[in-house]
Amino acid sequence: MRVVFMGTPDFAVPTLDAIVAAGHEVLAVVAQPDRPKGRGKQLVSPPTIERARALGLPTRQPRAIHQGPFREWFTTTEIDVAVVVAYGRILKSWHLQAPRFGCINVHASLLPKYRGAAPIHWAVVHGETRTGVCTMLMDEGLDTGDVLLRRETAIGPDETTAELWDRLATMGAALLVQTLDQVKEIVPQPQDHAGATLAPLIDKEDGRVDWTVPARRVHDLVRGMNSFPGAFSTFRGDRLKLWTTRVVQEGGVHGPPGTTIEAGPRWVVACGEGSVELTEAQLPGKRRQEARDLLNGGRIEPGELLGG
Repeated sequence: MRVVFMGTPDFAVPTLDAIVAAGHEVLAVVAQPDRPKGRGKQLVSPPTIERARALGLPTRQPRAIHQGPFREWFTTTEIDVAVVVAYGRILKSWHLQAPRFGCINVHASLLPKYRGAAPIHWAVVHGETRTGVCTMLMDEGLDTGDVLLRRETAIGPDETTAELWDRLATMGAALLVQTLDQVKEIVPQPQDHAGATLAPLIDKEDGRVDWTVPARRVHDLVRGMNSFPGAFSTFRGDRLKLWTTRVVQEGGVHGPPGTTIEAGPRWVVACGEGSVELTEAQLPGKRRQEARDLLNGGRIEPGELLGG
């Protein structure tokens, strides 16, 4: 099958690899333009472009996709299917209609739940116990197209977004290859739009911990924001990044929310209900550390407040 692959981040790389391994002809890998990164602001190519170069595949990184050379190429090339995995740009009707079998998206949720840019983050933050991947025949709405195939998986109670991200990327790759193999036989299933929920882009401020909520919700926020953008709270006037936590107790009130109730050998903080142990944290300009090392180096005392 003649495929145009449209994807930008590392989540898309396993699908690209799977398409090539399955023997499909990749006409081009399309991704967003190189972006400046790091202190030196040097231009860095997206992970999919780096992988495409390693595989010897043609690449395209158009700044304009709705007009000009890219539109002309896309609409005049014989494309069987466009595979879209976190490309990061909105496709118009002419994109969707150009390939023979349309544009097929790999989406990391069980649609119609968690439509949008950050379905993995929000599923973890909201304490979901199950999620999955779908292949979807794209339309002009926000993840509103008919579902082709879906695969479900459990979310572990301590699993982070970073860990689930890698698992779903692999699952999505396998499901996409299966979808291409069966594309002529699959009957698309309309979504139940009444059951839709949204998963908007993550902002750094979304990672701020509200200590007044129950311990489980604090824990879910921390693991949901790991590894980007990171959960955080203020401590001694600085921003303390929280990498991992553990629920110590689900219920009961152990002090004002955000209060350190144990400071050795573990760092335990009171929540609105129950308490959590901070197991890994990071101060500005410092490396990520186990919390016990922060306790030893910072002379932290019971009663000290986070988030105040």
